[in-house]
Amino acid sequence: MHVNTTSAKTITKLLIANRGEIACRVISTAQRMGIATVAIYSDADQHARHVQLADEAVHVGAAASSDSYLQIERIIAAAKQTGAQAIHPGYGFLSENEAFADACASNHIIFVGPPVNAIAAMGSKSAAKAIMDEAGVPLVPGYHGSEQDADTLAAAADKIGYPVLLKAAYGGGGKGMRLVEQASEFNDALASAKREAKASFGNERMLIEKFIRNPRHVEVQVFADEHGNAVYLAERDCSVQRRHQKILEEAPAPALAEKTRVAMGEAAVRAAQAIDYVGAGTVEFLFDANNQFYFMEMNTRLQVEHPVTEMITGLDLVEWQLRVAAGETLPLAQDDIQLNGHAFEARIYAEDPDNDFLPCTGRLNHLRAPLTSAHVRIDTGVVEGDEVTAFYDPMIAKLVVWDVDRSSALRRLQQALSQYRITGLSTNISFLQRICAHPQFQRAELTTQFIDKHATQLFQQTDIDVNRYAIIASLFDIYQRQQQSQVAAWYSPWDNADSFRLNQGFSHQLQWQYGEQTLTIQLTQQGQQFSLANDAQQQWQVLDFDGDYLSISENGHRFRVAVADDGAEVTLFNQLERVSVSRYRVADTLNSEADAGGLQAPMNGTVVEVLVQVDDWVEKDQALLIMEAMKMEYTIRAPAAGRVSEVFYQPGELVSDGAELLGLAQDTDNA
Repeated sequence: MHVNTTSAKTITKLLIANRGEIACRVISTAQRMGIATVAIYSDADQHARHVQLADEAVHVGAAASSDSYLQIERIIAAAKQTGAQAIHPGYGFLSENEAFADACASNHIIFVGPPVNAIAAMGSKSAAKAIMDEAGVPLVPGYHGSEQDADTLAAAADKIGYPVLLKAAYGGGGKGMRLVEQASEFNDALASAKREAKASFGNERMLIEKFIRNPRHVEVQVFADEHGNAVYLAERDCSVQRRHQKILEEAPAPALAEKTRVAMGEAAVRAAQAIDYVGAGTVEFLFDANNQFYFMEMNTRLQVEHPVTEMITGLDLVEWQLRVAAGETLPLAQDDIQLNGHAFEARIYAEDPDNDFLPCTGRLNHLRAPLTSAHVRIDTGVVEGDEVTAFYDPMIAKLVVWDVDRSSALRRLQQALSQYRITGLSTNISFLQRICAHPQFQRAELTTQFIDKHATQLFQQTDIDVNRYAIIASLFDIYQRQQQSQVAAWYSPWDNADSFRLNQGFSHQLQWQYGEQTLTIQLTQQGQQFSLANDAQQQWQVLDFDGDYLSISENGHRFRVAVADDGAEVTLFNQLERVSVSRYRVADTLNSEADAGGLQAPMNGTVVEVLVQVDDWVEKDQALLIMEAMKMEYTIRAPAAGRVSEVFYQPGELVSDGAELLGLAQDTDNA
């Protein structure tokens, strides 16, 4: 069946039409295979890690992806300029763009992906459903028709029965997707979904599906070559999602009967063969409580979560992609593929889970990752000091772990997450830790509604002994200053700064800010021992600081706390907790009169639509303005009833984090 063939296509130089961690990951495999690599970069990425790793790099435009990473002609020109015979599109951007694949073919450049006709067939979710139906792949009940007027779509939703899911026909990644619980919400949801689909994919066509409550999201990795061979490489469970986007994936899918696993894999292969697929693809299914699976979509590219499949199969899927693109047969037949152990992937994002997962921008002031090994893998495109901007996806890294079974792998993941430390912006690390610690997750009771279902526990703030952390921060601060003074003092005891007193202890008073709280810590030092001014029985001593960990003794109990200090604040990491306290400073007095009624941008972004005009009366929670940032749409709502006094930005304009968007006069005259 699998006879090695000598390819007429040669790949000695590869251009990666992407950025960030996936570009770095593709570069790694290509260079291991002896293939020279070419990176592309925007103005914002000129110093990025993928640019540094590649053998060559070509500038393709301004920071916005529409002006750089989506510029087909410039990317093709970069490949020609550098002599690259092939282009790997990664995922996102142009990876599923048939025009890009066609442009590669027209210019005699190998596109490391499926044929144009396969991308086209799966690019429209509506057309894909029809093809899958004919191939005997189970489908979710829905509407996939060409009639797209609001009345037709509303009637289709009524026929299917609420709740329904609106989905962008040419979309993915949760963009242009809305859950509609009842008919009265349909028109607003449709308008919003179409607007986001148009902005993200250039096409506002929608399809409607019956919303299956509490399903699992299980997907199958498939691979096919030009010689008619196709296999499936196990499956992945990607049920834990926020905003319809995955954040925790695992392979193989737990609690799946072998009969179901085989049936799902064979259905995925039929799906690939139905469109003459070549290369790596992923067939995604909804899996319900009755152990029935339904086709959702096929992603005609490598998936973000492909590393968990690599960890349990021992295979390099990028290498497979490059070999298949060069015309070779698949390296293994179905019966040769062996699964070993269990793997998890946790996506580390710059976002604030406690603020509706709002993406965050900022500098990675402090970045410490767990050590990599046979059990721990990290795919990342950033290093300490890099900026996370509003121009691209806010993913910082993918943390991937493997062990012999699910429970062992989960312990590995929890340990690795506790060792991942980042300051400078908010991340979802603590939130991921809470998911991993949740009893239902540990028992593999998974559903796409997992986060919503367990929100009370996952978002519940644990009682933090802030005063204790302020004490530790104070000990750290004193220790650092005294160590620095000792270095500067040489051998002069007068410059030693060790607070030595002949007959009494020396008092240190430090103030810290934690949210709205001002914490005053008073410590008395006697030699190397510290005690609280109001509690002489509690004895503290700093034993050592190695640059990352502060070793402390508290009444003879020794422990370590990871510390990051960026000057303005000290951040302490301890198991599931990350606590930042700021060095106290008198805050600037705010002009409360000027600030009253103001509505600020939650982050850097672009104004998409202004829904009100000056002098309009609005009610509390009424939508006022829509902005887009990091590929997501956000609605700014009125904090209280009032009259719009000013509109500072118009559609298409860029806004900075904290910029006032509108003015709202909170009077009572609504006539």
